[in-house]
Formats: sequence, C-alpha cells, structure tokens
Amino acid sequence: MIIRKGEPKDMQAVLDLIIELAIFEKEPDAVVVTVEDLIRDGFCEQPLFHTFIAERDSQIIGIALYYYRYSTWKGKTIHLEDLVVKESARGTGAGIALYSEIIKQGKEDNVRRIEWNVLDWNTNAINFYKKSGAKILKDWYVVQMDEAGIESFVKNNKA
Repeated sequence: MIIRKGEPKDMQAVLDLIIELAIFEKEPDAVVVTVEDLIRDGFCEQPLFHTFIAERDSQIIGIALYYYRYSTWKGKTIHLEDLVVKESARGTGAGIALYSEIIKQGKEDNVRRIEWNVLDWNTNAINFYKKSGAKILKDWYVVQMDEAGIESFVKNNKA
C-alpha cells in the first residue's frame, strides 16, 4: 500500500468513496458534488481542499480530504473533512495510514490544531480517535445552513 497526494485523475475514485461514506452515514442522496467540481476546486490556483490517497495494487482504497482553516484563538489549523476506506479494504491499515499522514501534514505545516467531526453513533471511530490522543468535544454543536436556508435568509434579510 502507498499513501500519496491526490491528483485530478483520482477524483472519480474520490467521489465514489464520498458516496460510499454518505451511504454509511445514512445520507445516500445528500451528495451533489461532481467529479468536475472536485477537479475544479481541488486543483486550481488556490485549491479549496487537498487529498491523500491510499492505493493498493493500483486501486484506490481510501482517501483523506482536508483543508486549511484559521482559528481566531489558535491561528492556522487543518480541518479533516473526510477519511474514508472502502468497506472491502477495512482492516488493511489504510485508515491509520491516512490518519497518520494528516497528523504528519499538520506537524509539517506547524498548525496548532487538527479538527474533524464524528457522528455520535460511530463508536468505532470515536474509540479510535480517543485512543490516538484526540479529544472529543461534547459541549459544542455543529451548526450548518443548507442552500434552502441560505436562500431564505438572504430573501428575508435584504438590507
């Protein structure tokens, strides 16, 4: 198995893994991003995200997709958006290899924090993260506004 940076040619496999994750997270119809979106947004002059790819026998078996954020308290941080390993490749070490690569990237970039979200019912992931030394923050809520919410807000709050 090798871990490497993602390339535009990998984005179909990346999208396939994103869809597999959405199915696992019980949101099979939630993915609207396309291969073209991923190529445009990940490989432009100022990429919106970066990827690490886990590859075995010339097949992509896992991905870690991350981007940089800025914390008013900590400065530069990394947000790990998704770490996904194909169901058929779980238990091969791909997950820990990708996770390790993200942590190494954070160290190399001198970030002060790496953060991500985990569903409260994903006990395997929660236990893995705790064992690795990560803290699970229980006093914070994830807040989102979807497209309909954005449209409604803008429509109802014209200045």
